Amino acid sequence: MTQLRKGALELAILSLLEREELYGAALVERLGNYPSLAAPAGTVYPLLSRLTSNNIVQTRWEESPKGPPRKYYSLSDAGTDALRHLQGDFHTLTRDVAALIGEDKQ
Repeated sequence: MTQLRKGALELAILSLLEREELYGAALVERLGNYPSLAAPAGTVYPLLSRLTSNNIVQTRWEESPKGPPRKYYSLSDAGTDALRHLQGDFHTLTRDVAALIGEDKQ
């Protein structure tokens, strides 16, 4: 389950960022709403850093009403393309695994 979860985490993060721009802690919180995708900040921030380095995610700073400025993350154009690719791969994988599991029951 751990390896499946790691692979799905990037897809989940990009999916959330497609819906809205989020700062890191809010992203961690949103993932926490889905128990199988909940991840600590120590997992999410390095992934965000990699996605930013690969130009999949873009960032901007905004002053916070409480505390220090927040770094907001959003999808770049390349990120939107990457998300579409990952979604297609995920749907193909889940379809094939569902078919294989169904074959075992016949």
